[in-house]
Amino acid sequence: MATETAKDSAQVQIDLLQYSSGEANCVFKGEHSLYISLASRPVHYSHTQDGKTHTSLYQRGEMLITPADTPLFARWEGKENCLQIRLNDEFMRNVARETVVGDCDRITLKPEFQARNPQLESIGTMLFNEFQQGSLSNRLYVDSLSNILAVNLLRQHATTRPHLPTYEGGLPPRQLRQILDYIDAHLDQEIKLADLAQLLDMSQFHFSRLFKQSLGISPYQYLLQQRVERAKQLLKTTDRFITDIALTCGFNSHSHLSKQFRQLTGMTPKAYRSS
Repeated sequence: MATETAKDSAQVQIDLLQYSSGEANCVFKGEHSLYISLASRPVHYSHTQDGKTHTSLYQRGEMLITPADTPLFARWEGKENCLQIRLNDEFMRNVARETVVGDCDRITLKPEFQARNPQLESIGTMLFNEFQQGSLSNRLYVDSLSNILAVNLLRQHATTRPHLPTYEGGLPPRQLRQILDYIDAHLDQEIKLADLAQLLDMSQFHFSRLFKQSLGISPYQYLLQQRVERAKQLLKTTDRFITDIALTCGFNSHSHLSKQFRQLTGMTPKAYRSS
């Protein structure tokens, strides 16, 4: 049996749980829990939470949602293989305050058995993959995924269905230039979604949506493009080592630069320099 912790942060922690048949009691103070089955074969579970017991075969992608401070009992027969995602309650409340119209303090998650949400499954998998890599240069991507995960949970699995405001038209030109100038000046540093949103005094969720409306791509995709463009410039105008160029452009290694460079240009940095 094994537990692999991919990331531990103030917002989100993800663990890969792989255990043989057994049972467990747990309660997470101040953390909402989401369990997503990754098992190739259905696993028989018996869950008890919020005074209710549910017994069934869980297939890949089916999930259990446990609100913060809710005792949970679980028994399983067969090899367990699932993602456990824990979201800090204060983080969830901050997301709610930033994105929900009305009294967000009354919004909380519902205890749910065997729920289906393909978007949550996809976001959870992408988060786990990013956390495993441990790349600081992907912080903007991780922040964006964490916010989308929280908004999806609030929208689809809360006790009351919140109203999310609609923003159209993108960012005003002056604000967009301010963000683009900031990114350009900090390409070699860790850029957080909160940093960008704070520049314009708006929520991270709304900033991401307005930015994409303006440029047609997410803040993270734009950041990657600019880092690769900076690398292309340095490859052509200097004879610095590629590893040095990678770090200067905000990538954490030669291989990380090569992977993103190839995805955007179709060639390696070395081939581009020689062309």
